[in-house]
Amino acid sequence: MATATNETFNIKAQGRDGRGKNEARRLRKSGSIPAIVYGASKEPVPVSVDPKLIFRILKSDSGHNTIFDLELAGENTKAMIVDWQTEPIKGSLLHIDLKRIAMDKKLVVTVPILLKGEAVGVKTQGGIMEQLLREVEIECLPGDIPAHIDVDVTNLEFNQVLRVKDLPHAAGKLEFITDENQPVAHVVSVKEIVEAAPEVAAEAAAAAPAEPEVIKKGKQETEEGAAAPAKEEKGGGKKEEKGKK
Repeated sequence: MATATNETFNIKAQGRDGRGKNEARRLRKSGSIPAIVYGASKEPVPVSVDPKLIFRILKSDSGHNTIFDLELAGENTKAMIVDWQTEPIKGSLLHIDLKRIAMDKKLVVTVPILLKGEAVGVKTQGGIMEQLLREVEIECLPGDIPAHIDVDVTNLEFNQVLRVKDLPHAAGKLEFITDENQPVAHVVSVKEIVEAAPEVAAEAAAAAPAEPEVIKKGKQETEEGAAAPAKEEKGGGKKEEKGKK
């Protein structure tokens, strides 16, 4: 279990009155990007922020799960990134959703799973490690959000399956929301992977959208240049989709 980074971030947000795509373009040309701040039972507030600082947070060890200090109109609060838009070609940030966070209320977040070590099924039994689940949904206090969940697979044998229930639990601080029986990884033969490939490819083709996705987080700009804030969820958090990494 890896704790979130100790690096601290301070984001200063500026209130904005203008709306619409022209205003959003003006902000981006000036070096800022439009954003929305909501949560903590307060009205959403349109703001602008420095995209360079937001990128630093997204590229940090804990990524979008990072809790940082947000300064707005002389008031400081804890916040986190819950959604973002990027330009599809250059990858530059277009819009950010920020949420005020209460440190004493649990959040539901998604964190990556990292496999550590060389499985015995690979090292001595000729198998191949296949990771089936790369992130898991958990509920915990903001201060307990791990940067990632590390799991030692050294003793994983051929045809043995590692499941969510086998992942390390941080002494009751974390509750796994993802089904505990869902497979995370297993050691299989090369033949099994090769035979499964055509079927997997067919399923992927059937599930693929008719047109390429434009927005990383599945959200498009409105006529005002900002997407509607996400609904409040259990424990004050939002079920996040990963937008980086």
